[in-house]
Amino acid sequence: MANNPVVNMFKVKEIRNRILFTLLILAVFRLGTVLTIPGLNAAALVDYFSDLAKTNKAESAFASYMDFFAGGAFEKFSVFMLGVMPYISTQIILQLALVIFPSLKRIAQEEGGQRRVQMWTRVGTVIVCIIQALAITAYVSSINAATQGAAVTKYYSNWMAILTVTAGSMITVWMGDQITAHGIGNGISMLIFAGIVARLPSAVWELITMVRNDGLNVVYVIVALGLFLVIIGLVVFEQSGERKIPVHYAKRVVGRKMYGGQSTYIPFKINPSGVIPIIFASAFLTFPLQIATSLQKKAGWLNWLAAKLNPMGVWYNVIEVLLIIFFAYFYTQVTLNPTEIAKNIRENGGSIPGIRTDKTESYLQKVLNRLILPGSLYLAFIALIPTLIQIAFGFPASISMLMGGTSLLILVGVDIDTMAQVEALLKMHHHDGLTKKGLKSRNL
Repeated sequence: MANNPVVNMFKVKEIRNRILFTLLILAVFRLGTVLTIPGLNAAALVDYFSDLAKTNKAESAFASYMDFFAGGAFEKFSVFMLGVMPYISTQIILQLALVIFPSLKRIAQEEGGQRRVQMWTRVGTVIVCIIQALAITAYVSSINAATQGAAVTKYYSNWMAILTVTAGSMITVWMGDQITAHGIGNGISMLIFAGIVARLPSAVWELITMVRNDGLNVVYVIVALGLFLVIIGLVVFEQSGERKIPVHYAKRVVGRKMYGGQSTYIPFKINPSGVIPIIFASAFLTFPLQIATSLQKKAGWLNWLAAKLNPMGVWYNVIEVLLIIFFAYFYTQVTLNPTEIAKNIRENGGSIPGIRTDKTESYLQKVLNRLILPGSLYLAFIALIPTLIQIAFGFPASISMLMGGTSLLILVGVDIDTMAQVEALLKMHHHDGLTKKGLKSRNL
């Protein structure tokens, strides 16, 4: 029992405190997802979305899609209904701006530049939240039963909703930052992870109910579950695979000491950007999708846009695939810049065997390109699985979204990253890792 890694996690004070802190923040986050915005009838909202699933498949798919990232908070119109998606959307806009405008990039690279970028991100997030909250007030005004029995005026109710939802989204961003700083894993990813996990029990029960009522063929369910397990294996295989680039450092004399003369390698993952392209693509589409769906009754062209951006439609999935490929290249170039890597290798007296020093950058770029394209196509295929399951087996959107695609990639990706962090903390405190051999990547 003494060598049990789970027991060791709670024996080490630092790891125990980090785990308990993370669980506390996630519990507060889950509490916020069930607190309905003041002035709305929670019971009426439940009845409305229940009837919507039977009468309007397109709008129901939109609600299920929004609920996917908010952990069920959207259909409840809770204070955390926007979650962290406005923050991610703002991050995307700023990252693109830093690449497009060299002056902004220079500011970011100056001393204290990152703090300024973080401040811009926070301010931008508030603006995005307000815009989305305005769309929400228009959306909820179309649900007449939701405001029945409210003891406040419509004007007061609208402003209360805007302020509440904006504040709630900023609180979730703050909680994510606290998890990153004092807890386990990446805070923003952990909040999305918690939202997906929280929806699994209700999705499983809905699936069982549909099978009992002959709403789904049991054979289709078995095939889909088998496909689900296979996809999990493929995602783990893809997430742990890497290409190792050998680097040799020549010996050099500094003062009276000799340095270098060692060989190491640069690990490039098969999918260098991880689950970021899918999260970015989804966040990028969420903003116009919510605006268009919420305001479609006010303008004809928004009604057309909402129909085209139906999460289960052809256009939405085509755009999502293209965005995943784009963000895979974009994020990899930002985080793994071949120019910077080649420069660091040269400055430290290193070289890649068989590659001329002046060709190091082009060689690294070539390797990355060969990894990014198949990796991004793989991500895109995984992202399409919910739509394919729904079309092939007739699964409702609320279930198909949780059985494949983005949910699986986020669940597996966050789980692997969190386990790696716990593994590192255990070894730092002279304990065995979570597995006897540790979490090792496969060299391809």
